[in-house]
Amino acid sequence: MRTQLIAIRDYMRRNGIDLCYVPTADYHASEYVGDYFKTREYLTGFTGSAGTAVVTADRALLWTDGRYFIQAEKELAGSGFELCRMGVKDVPTVEKFIESEAKEGWTISLDGRVTDAATGEKLSKIAEKNHLTLRTDPDPFAEIWPDRPSISKVSAWELGLEYCGESRADKIKWLAEEVEKKECGAHVIAALDDIGWLLNIRGGDVTHVPVMLAYLIMENGKVTLYAMDEAVAPVRAALEADGVSIRPYDAFYEDLAKLPADMKVLVDKRRSNYQIISRIPGEIKDENNPCVLRKSIKNETELKNTVAAHVKDGVALTKFMYWLKKEIGNPDCDLTEATAADRLEEFRREQGAMDVSFDTISAYNANAAMMHYEAEHETAAKLEAQGMLLVDSGGHYMEGTTDVTRTIVLGPIPDEWKFHYTMVCKSMINLAKAKFLYGCSGLSLDILARGPLWDLGLDYRCGTGHGVGYLLNIHEAPNGFRYKSVPERHDGCMFEEGMITTDEPGLYIEGSHGIRIENELICRKGQENEYGQFMEFEIITYAPIDLEALDFDLFTDAELKYLNDYHKMVYDTISPYLNQEECEWLRNETRQISR
Repeated sequence: MRTQLIAIRDYMRRNGIDLCYVPTADYHASEYVGDYFKTREYLTGFTGSAGTAVVTADRALLWTDGRYFIQAEKELAGSGFELCRMGVKDVPTVEKFIESEAKEGWTISLDGRVTDAATGEKLSKIAEKNHLTLRTDPDPFAEIWPDRPSISKVSAWELGLEYCGESRADKIKWLAEEVEKKECGAHVIAALDDIGWLLNIRGGDVTHVPVMLAYLIMENGKVTLYAMDEAVAPVRAALEADGVSIRPYDAFYEDLAKLPADMKVLVDKRRSNYQIISRIPGEIKDENNPCVLRKSIKNETELKNTVAAHVKDGVALTKFMYWLKKEIGNPDCDLTEATAADRLEEFRREQGAMDVSFDTISAYNANAAMMHYEAEHETAAKLEAQGMLLVDSGGHYMEGTTDVTRTIVLGPIPDEWKFHYTMVCKSMINLAKAKFLYGCSGLSLDILARGPLWDLGLDYRCGTGHGVGYLLNIHEAPNGFRYKSVPERHDGCMFEEGMITTDEPGLYIEGSHGIRIENELICRKGQENEYGQFMEFEIITYAPIDLEALDFDLFTDAELKYLNDYHKMVYDTISPYLNQEECEWLRNETRQISR
């Protein structure tokens, strides 16, 4: 049993708490959090990016989703925590478990600043219904985490108009009009990417996510930003020149409570914490923050820049694939998953990347069955001249953010792996070449990717694709591909021209292998006729797909033509940036296949 579990139970006993709820979150409902906020990881030992822990006197449980089942099972061994596999039959939700487990008179504890508004409201109703006491103030980790990292205060910086394509003054004017249309006098924003996009500022307070810790209140069209002095100092003058008032980060809740009681306030509860909605004195209008949709539709400047970023990224990834294939053939090769990931980052930085856009997933053979596996130098698997290496990675460039996956053949592979690889490639192509009428969402289109696998009785326990931010979050709402609705991801939006979405089906066989192939797609308008406006996708990822693992007899003529056309585009785009040896290698890797 982990000493942290013993410590939190001791804290609970001393403070009259019967059940403690610990999510994976910061004060801003972020997907990824800074080190200060990694309380669930500290408590449980599970390092995945998503999960919720619940502790009582005699039970400790961790819920996580299908991306992390294998990883969580390994990391929780001996910890004292039980794994609850979200979405699996007969596994209750966190809320259902709490409702069934908590006894009348119990005190439930949560930190309202790191609990999302929707969950806080659910637990509040459960507490009221079952005569429980709900405490929303405690932060046990302030006491039980002796060497807790400090909260981040990295200096913010301004994203120039040549990169973002629209001034913050124009964005603020537009947002004020949207709030007025909704008959609200104020709008509260806690989501860091929404604030960064609106004000054209970026920061460094979350690892690999260039955002600044901040809150924002728009009241009667006027904007107040709540940020830490050290972080906001470099952009303070520019923000104030555009009419943005700046207040201390810690003054936010105090000012929130001062909003007029007769003022209707627009709040997106899925992107806000429970303490925010608890402090607002007036009526709350719970709707999507208008910035979410607007941000996802990239303007022409952002699209042009993003394509340029992908060219740089394609050069880096192609150079890496050539280097890896060459190195693995060396008898003295001592590469591991981790050293390979390090070399890929070096290639990216040589092309101008400021940072990776998430922790690189470099997973060899059976490790690739863990969807979000992260290799550590001490335990990383040694690469050999057999099997496959799955590399899911990306970079932040001034021109934009990238996300790409290639599963690379290092040597002989079983026929089953080749079959699985081929089916995943077909799935990726089927979605990428979709033409559809305007009005379709990712819920409509996901079957195009899953179909080839579902026909075989196979599946993957994650979405098929997600939106990508512009020098912001690697996972951006509201666009994405999945077959069932996940409300917290704002699913169900129609695809609009200018949205950028990943196309990344996969297959993960526990104890054996994992395969994923991922490209990014821009949604574009196609033909318009008497049936309406047709839409289509433009691929903007430029890197070869490993031909060694493909069984071309399983391809239709249309799929084979698509692959050939894609590889011609990759060669034509990337080859001018390669040396002669790399260019010759790429020519073979993108050769035209005929039957």
